[in-house]
Amino acid sequence: MYQKVIVAGNLGGDPEMRYTQSGQAVTNFSVATNRQYTDSNGQLVKETTWFRVSAWGKQAETCNQYLRRGSKVLVEGRMNADTATGGPRIWTGQDGQPRASFEITAETVRFLSSRQEDDAFQSSAPHSGQMEEDDIPF
Repeated sequence: MYQKVIVAGNLGGDPEMRYTQSGQAVTNFSVATNRQYTDSNGQLVKETTWFRVSAWGKQAETCNQYLRRGSKVLVEGRMNADTATGGPRIWTGQDGQPRASFEITAETVRFLSSRQEDDAFQSSAPHSGQMEEDDIPF
């Protein structure tokens, strides 16, 4: 059996890179996908789905070097299910509300933003540089 997930969206924060004890690089970042549609009552509905992505090895180093908050990416990889539920990882936010995290191990990360687009986003973003903690699913 085989599975592949393809997600295109924007980074919710700057990537975070670390090294395992064996020296392998791993970079984690969140990707937000947006969808909007008009419901049966004629109301505009906006949905955002968050994915937590892990990239490994040379790809992890490249992601850490070139990606930043707001960068557009296309991620191909495999979905990691929660071992307890078989679905997304379920957790409770600081506000006490249940949240879910979809986790992907990246096989390929394609950069869709140009450097100029990333720089323009950074200069127009609020000075805090990060999203509210409850908005990030990890």
